[in-house]
Amino acid sequence: MTDYIGLKKSNCKNCYKCIRNCPVKSIRFADHQANIVPEECILCGRCFVACPQNAKEVRSDVPAAKALIATGAPVWVSLAPSFVACWDGAAVDALEKALKALGFAAVEETAVGATIVKTEYERIVREGQQVVISTCCHTVNLLVQKYYPEALGALAHVLSPMQAHCKDIKRRCPEARTVFIGPCISKKDEAESYPGVVDCVLTFEELSAWLAEEHIELERVAESRAESRARLFPTTGGILRTMAEKDPEYAYIAVDGIENCITAIQDVAAGKLGKCFIEMSACAGSCIGGPAMGKNRRAAVRDYVAVDRYAGPRDFPVVQPEPEKLRKPFRLLATGAVKPGSAAIEEVLRQMGKTKPSDELNCGSCGYDTCRDKAAAVLAGKAEVTMCLPYLKDKAESFSDHIIESSTNAILALDEDFRVQQFNESACRLLGMDGEELRGAQMADILDPQVFCETLELGRTVRNPRLYLERYDKYVEQRVSFDESYRIFICAMRDITDEERRRAQREEMSRSTVEITDKIIAKQMRTVQEIASLLGETTAETKVALTKLKESLGHE
Repeated sequence: MTDYIGLKKSNCKNCYKCIRNCPVKSIRFADHQANIVPEECILCGRCFVACPQNAKEVRSDVPAAKALIATGAPVWVSLAPSFVACWDGAAVDALEKALKALGFAAVEETAVGATIVKTEYERIVREGQQVVISTCCHTVNLLVQKYYPEALGALAHVLSPMQAHCKDIKRRCPEARTVFIGPCISKKDEAESYPGVVDCVLTFEELSAWLAEEHIELERVAESRAESRARLFPTTGGILRTMAEKDPEYAYIAVDGIENCITAIQDVAAGKLGKCFIEMSACAGSCIGGPAMGKNRRAAVRDYVAVDRYAGPRDFPVVQPEPEKLRKPFRLLATGAVKPGSAAIEEVLRQMGKTKPSDELNCGSCGYDTCRDKAAAVLAGKAEVTMCLPYLKDKAESFSDHIIESSTNAILALDEDFRVQQFNESACRLLGMDGEELRGAQMADILDPQVFCETLELGRTVRNPRLYLERYDKYVEQRVSFDESYRIFICAMRDITDEERRRAQREEMSRSTVEITDKIIAKQMRTVQEIASLLGETTAETKVALTKLKESLGHE
């Protein structure tokens, strides 16, 4: 499968939101980047819509559409009926005028193909197929093909409205090339998986960007057409509302939203359902909730009303093809994923610090529903052990606590109200307090608050290389900082009492030595003077030498 949804690496921020929103977890997280696994992806587009950093981008096929137009062949547009929910007040006539300005030859509504498809659905029900799942939604089809092969037989082997319409266009105009425009990303894959029918697929977002590039604005013109009932297709239950024939033996059910579809498909695969026709759409609200309707456009009720009012009471006039010409094959697209054994999962859980069932919080912060699902993803190379938030939190706290507790320096953490929140054993020893006394203690009761206020006022770390704590009769080297993010003070103190006392002893020793030296010099001077008076020699040189000796001892 081609990479229809790409990644802007610079924007991926380790939030795991795409994994949380991916119904089949087809995302590989490596090197702090979330990459889609194409062979597992069902192209629901939920990762694209959910990404808070706009790190996902849909492949643009506007250049391909322009290339088709440049060939000179007539290029027809099959326009999804959900367009009335995308562009408020714009009728098909307004879109046709704008699209022709871009170079397209003709514009028709995909609802024409929807009329053909719903008629074929009615025929299949008449034939008595036990369970029939509509196949308009390519994402639903991929879900069954890749993950629930047991339900393949329940899929209605019928072309989608997009394919049926483009095939009908080429029947009427054999030289025509076709471009489908709608709110769906998976239609790009459908067109390429069944070549020769749809030549190019654009999303509504791509068309909006193209129109803006060419400075083309849509006219707001009202339009109504009685023969347009299939315009209901992009709404939940829209297919059922267009089906004129309903077999009383069948239950007719509309299921939207990928989670609901998965639940229903599981029941089908398990053989739990009797005769029923199930209209399935991966998007909540059906196609009007498509991922390419526009990221900022999510108005389910208003969009439903817009489509409902635009649809007429009767069918489009169509030439109904033979069933064989509408048949669509569905092949198995197994992902090849192998479920790991319990021993391997237990080992990964152990690496995440989960050694007993109560450790498995299943919080979902990593994007997976359970810790065991996450462990299986790690074994499959799609996730990393460090994606576990409780694991990282415990590891960080343990590492932090270990550093604090093993430090020989006294460390205190205080809140904005100057109350002690955290401390280590060295702090208890330095202050002569036990943990109960120290926890929650007011800073003014244990330390001078001046340096803390100075730190807050200056907005920087304040260091005091020699501070005497009078109430504790200790000298400390103190460093106080304030963390703006967490609004806490961090005070680190190194006990330098012994150093200070040794320094004081050395100073006292030096002072005593100087005094003794002074006395010796004075005594020696008297002796020298006596000798000099007897010998008649000057004492200048002797005095200088002894003075230097005194000064030298004084410096020590």
